[in-house]
Amino acid sequence: MTAMLMKTETSYNPLDIAELVVMDRDWVFDRPGDGELIAEVNGAWCNYRIWFTWQEDSGGLTLSCALDSKLPKQSVMKIHSLLALVNEKLWLGHFDISSEDCSVVFRHSLLISDGAGTSAEHLQQLLDIAISECDRFYPAFQSVVWGGKSAQDALAIALFETIAEA
Repeated sequence: MTAMLMKTETSYNPLDIAELVVMDRDWVFDRPGDGELIAEVNGAWCNYRIWFTWQEDSGGLTLSCALDSKLPKQSVMKIHSLLALVNEKLWLGHFDISSEDCSVVFRHSLLISDGAGTSAEHLQQLLDIAISECDRFYPAFQSVVWGGKSAQDALAIALFETIAEA
């Protein structure tokens, strides 16, 4: 899929490209409105709810990827220090906690107004990064909430790389 859609004098909606990418990956998705696309994806540790939000008036496209794991309200404060440490390790996007349902969400926004467009390849890369970062840091969030680990210990667990297989 290499087609590039550019803004024209009629309407431009980058969610049309996102829909093609999601369809190409055979993911279950829905377009509840012109400004939103929602998909469900299997990650390494849990399912992810991915959604793209298009704000035509500002030219902003936001990709969000929520972990299918709600934080107990009493754990939210413990996660904030881990969020700060995790976000320092990211080169693109950030993690935060959804105020609606206390889920951990990876987010990244693009400004694609004034004739700028996006491509299927670009959105594929963004999706790959979002899923990869969610897979990478999921154990850290779980270690703080359910394992009683400190933010520093949980981050070390997430960043530990195995060199060889036994």
